[in-house]
Amino acid sequence: MASAGASTVPPLPRAGQDRGGGWRWLFVLALAVTSLALGYLLLPLPSLDRGQRLSTLVLARDGSILRGFLSADGKWRLPTSVDQVDPLYRRILIAAEDRRFADHLGVDPLAVLRAAGQWMTHGHVVSGASTLTMQAVRLLERRPRTLISKLVESGEALALERRLDKDAILGLYLTLAPFGGNLEGVRAASLAYFGKEPAHLTAAEAALLVAIPRSPERLRPDRHPEAARQARDAVLARAAAAGIISDAALAEASAEPVPSLRAALSFRAPHLAKALRGDGPLVRTTIDPRLQNAVEDLLRREAGTLDPQATLAALVVDNRTRNLLAYAGNADFHSGPRRGTIDMARAVRSPGSALKPFIYAMAFDRLIIHPETILNDQPQHFGEYAPVDFDGQFRGEVTAREALQHSLNVPAVAVLDRLGPARFVSALAAAGIRLKLPQPTSEPGLAVALGGDGISLVDLAALYVALSHDGAIAPLRLRVDEPERRETTIFGPVAAWYVNDILGSAPPPPGMLPVEVRRARRLAFKTGTSYGFRDAWAAGYDAEVTIAVWAGRPDGTPLPGITGRTAAAPVLFKIADLLGPPSTNAPKPPPPGALLVARRNLPAALQRLDPGPAERAGRDPGGPKILYPPDGSIVEWHGEEVPLEAAGGRGPLRWLADGRPLPQSAPRQELFWTLAGVGFARLTVVDAAGRSAHATVRLQP
Repeated sequence: MASAGASTVPPLPRAGQDRGGGWRWLFVLALAVTSLALGYLLLPLPSLDRGQRLSTLVLARDGSILRGFLSADGKWRLPTSVDQVDPLYRRILIAAEDRRFADHLGVDPLAVLRAAGQWMTHGHVVSGASTLTMQAVRLLERRPRTLISKLVESGEALALERRLDKDAILGLYLTLAPFGGNLEGVRAASLAYFGKEPAHLTAAEAALLVAIPRSPERLRPDRHPEAARQARDAVLARAAAAGIISDAALAEASAEPVPSLRAALSFRAPHLAKALRGDGPLVRTTIDPRLQNAVEDLLRREAGTLDPQATLAALVVDNRTRNLLAYAGNADFHSGPRRGTIDMARAVRSPGSALKPFIYAMAFDRLIIHPETILNDQPQHFGEYAPVDFDGQFRGEVTAREALQHSLNVPAVAVLDRLGPARFVSALAAAGIRLKLPQPTSEPGLAVALGGDGISLVDLAALYVALSHDGAIAPLRLRVDEPERRETTIFGPVAAWYVNDILGSAPPPPGMLPVEVRRARRLAFKTGTSYGFRDAWAAGYDAEVTIAVWAGRPDGTPLPGITGRTAAAPVLFKIADLLGPPSTNAPKPPPPGALLVARRNLPAALQRLDPGPAERAGRDPGGPKILYPPDGSIVEWHGEEVPLEAAGGRGPLRWLADGRPLPQSAPRQELFWTLAGVGFARLTVVDAAGRSAHATVRLQP
């Protein structure tokens, strides 16, 4: 590699040993000149393929590396251009390797004559004549170190200079130079040995990076620090002799220790990087690197307060551009292949009550209800479906505002019954938000209001961003070069303002001080908890940002006691605190058409919600029906209690497992089944009228 490296070319005999030596030298010189002339005229440009087989890099919006992936041949080979390295490094490199680089055409004739004269005088190679262009050619295609190879490389260097400018040629060297192990290129080496980009190097760092490629394995500082130090100091001495650095700088640089460890490449937003890996060798995302680091650190800390098998995922979105500013698919990527590597931001899970704001928004938009419309929160049957509130209590008559603010289940189901679950699901699908139903071929049911469907955190965040865009949904932007997508409006600005006004008045989660005390962002937010405590959600937003958080176990097993309000919402507010105060906390004024009146002044049709078709049919309920676990299902069981859920029938309901009665729960409280072991089990539920339903399930570890 180096101009002064060893060679396998045999030494010439000394004068007096072979009287014909001079003629042979003239013949070799004539052959070289002829070969170079032919090479300049006839040789094609050397293949640039190796310089294009690069590591894939996923970058933050400022160009810093989020995560890299090895090249196809297992190298850390990072693309490096001249303007990405410190000018001091370039000056030392050219002084040490090819001081006439700017002037020659690929081969330095003066260096060739000097090397030839030394060869004739001493009978062996004293210094080489390789230019940086020739070294770039050699790095593009490895050949045996023979005289013929030297001639071919010289000719190809001339051809390379015909096609590429000096900066591009130097960029090839900067990208391909070996630095020990699987490190190639000065950028990979600087990140590995110094933990920083090569744009700002000390004299000692620059000299070490010049020295290592001369003998990459022998001069690896992490394995041979003394050899690396001596080689670095030799380069520093040469730089001082050339006037590049002062004597004082030489002394200071020589005293600097060489790195003893090789650092790992940056590993941020690993799940997002993996998802975007196929988009090209260089992917620039919209991620804010400082916020990404802060969110990842926060999630790791907060996950430590949860169950050992639980984790967190979080997104932060710039509402104005829909750019993702932070993407944490899991609290700890390295926590195990069955947990940490799963991207929970894209996993489809039950959202619990997190979709209720959009049911209300569509109902507001279609003038089915108004925030002051009276809804009934009392035991009701919607066909065979009989929802209960999360706390098992009923509050009687409430306004739609109160029902959404307190996330009451029965009113939400009643509103969806009037709106139509198929209409709701179809409107989301038309905007690109496709809910996953339990049975893909079945019609959407009223359970959609309470999380009887599936959605990803990414799609949920896109929905909540729409509340800051007057009801218009568009996909989130992950890459800076991604064009803005077409918006689809699913409700209008009046409905969006109603929802924002309602959610903006929600009290903060437990342990979180009011916004006035904390001097933080005033977030409108909503939580959700899926059935059986499998998933906890929180989504919050203001005019500038939307934050979405998920908590739970990646394997989908229950986590009793975990709720969106206690597990996800506190994390959401802590992420908001990382962002600092907003430009303004002033609420958005109501848009034209907003009806700000008391209930008694509403039109008659909006004063009270009329029953929907399922509610009318449910006034004569049929027998009970087992909702969970469904008949024929396979339930993963890891020693925890299994929740039971039934709908319909006349209460109270009684449960039996393999014919043995289970302890009866309090009215409208969830019942958990304590299993004796794995295998098949037959469940039975019986209502007060003696009607029953059965389900046979298989329990497996």
